[in-house]
Amino acid sequence: MIERKIRVLIAKPGLDGHDRGAKVVALALRDAGFEVIYTGLHQTVDQIAATALQEDVDVIGLSILSGAHIPITQKLMTELSDKGIADKIMLVGGNIPERDIPALLELGVTAVFPTGSSFEEITAVIRESVSSVQ
Repeated sequence: MIERKIRVLIAKPGLDGHDRGAKVVALALRDAGFEVIYTGLHQTVDQIAATALQEDVDVIGLSILSGAHIPITQKLMTELSDKGIADKIMLVGGNIPERDIPALLELGVTAVFPTGSSFEEITAVIRESVSSVQ
């Protein structure tokens, strides 16, 4: 039996124009054996949710450097719930202050990866999270 690769959506919401980190993470995840869908810059919450649904991803990773991580994540979680896909594993990475991590986790985010987090940590969390829901 062929095992299906874990599908990860990497999204850049809002007006944040810096995507180098998102691209590096996407490549690292691909190298680790995941199937990665990268949305490109300036995605709306509606576009991200629609892509997650259309691509049937296991994991949604938001890369946010703009400082709007809490309202964007809150809006996305509501949109995912409205689309019936609130069960997706949600990761948030980027310029995330330590003081905001509890609020993101309370919104339903599985894990938060501030700038400088290791690829090994990210891939381990994804593997553990996906295996616990399958």
